[in-house]
Amino acid sequence: MKIMVAVKRVIDYAVKIRVKPDKSGVETANVKMSMNPFCEIALEEALRLREAGHASEVLVVSMGGAQCSDTLRTALAMGADRAIHVSTSHSLFPLTVAKLLQALATSEKPNILLLGKQAIDDDANQTGQMVAGLLQWPQGTFASKVQMDKEAVGSVTVEREVDGGLETVKLQLPAVITTDLRLNQPRYATLPNIMKAKKKTITQITPEQLGVQITSDLEILEVFEPPKRKAGVIVASVDELLDKLKNEAHVI
Repeated sequence: MKIMVAVKRVIDYAVKIRVKPDKSGVETANVKMSMNPFCEIALEEALRLREAGHASEVLVVSMGGAQCSDTLRTALAMGADRAIHVSTSHSLFPLTVAKLLQALATSEKPNILLLGKQAIDDDANQTGQMVAGLLQWPQGTFASKVQMDKEAVGSVTVEREVDGGLETVKLQLPAVITTDLRLNQPRYATLPNIMKAKKKTITQITPEQLGVQITSDLEILEVFEPPKRKAGVIVASVDELLDKLKNEAHVI
């Protein structure tokens, strides 16, 4: 069984985001970048499925500029077998990414496509659902537990987090699974594996080779920081609190 994992290069979660002076986006120059945390979880789950004997190959895919190769090297150091870099200088939005993943899934024929449920830069939470629709594959989103069925070969059970608690679904392979935070704890890449990953080949292809035309289906008009919160006040009584909530905050 082959598992394909999509990983994204984003601004590191510990970095304080700064908006560009022209408000066209966020500042990325000289900013630490890393693999999207949800993508790390997806990759870790794929590696665990391979180590459990359910998969024979873990393929990682990333899309974007030349620096995406650094993210793919990290994935290879964590234990992935193979890497593909879809090289493009264009801005990629969820629908375009889904079309590229559809083309890759059609050519690579993975049994499972694993993605993080969302990226921490845009928080779109759309790509997994879109690619499942394009491929017409069953999907298990927000997975908090993934288990291969021993009795029913060719299916996987996904425990997913919903508003009311947990929901368990059984999917026939091939399937798309998006991962939530509580699925696992990603491993660290060891120094020997980092050195080995430098020697591994990353296959580079273009969207044109996949037959996908990059189109700008979204337009960013302006990016701005949220307004600063006002300082809180201390009230002397419940009556004063209710008065402020009613006449100042207008929430009751």
